[in-house]
Amino acid sequence: MELLLRPWRPDDAADLAAAASTTPDLAVQVGGADLLEPEASRRHLVAVDALRPTNLAFAITVDGHAVGNVGLSGIEHTHDTAWVSYWLATSARGQGLAGRAVATVARLAFAELGLFRLELGHRVNNPASCRVALAAGFPAEGLERAKLRYGRDRFDVETHARLATDPDVTLTMPAAW
Repeated sequence: MELLLRPWRPDDAADLAAAASTTPDLAVQVGGADLLEPEASRRHLVAVDALRPTNLAFAITVDGHAVGNVGLSGIEHTHDTAWVSYWLATSARGQGLAGRAVATVARLAFAELGLFRLELGHRVNNPASCRVALAAGFPAEGLERAKLRYGRDRFDVETHARLATDPDVTLTMPAAW
């Protein structure tokens, strides 16, 4: 299995559409974007890329196919912080890919972007996302009540953070920036 973390490209649209068609919760992860058709996925990827430099998105690829995403959003240099997000297609879950990708992006954020604090959060009813955060070296910091709203439902969120001064984790994956 060949793993690589790299920026998304417009030619990843078919992989993104395939992930959306087999991963029911993906629409929520990408803000409700319609990704079921390759052309819609391509437009989404172009829009995401246009948000640079305050937002960066990286494709998690397996054997040349994009199967997930790790993103940094809200990158700001007054306080040197950013928000981390991630998702995986259903077929790629349970293999430790997300934890490795998040740890790799954290290393990039600290070393290349000069950030000091990275934050992420997950719904408390998503223990798999909690395992990703912990594996990538993001200890839990607290609970934010009813922070997220998907449709009519509100969800409590557990917040995690990692500092540039925290111990590095051994998880890694090859990256091409």
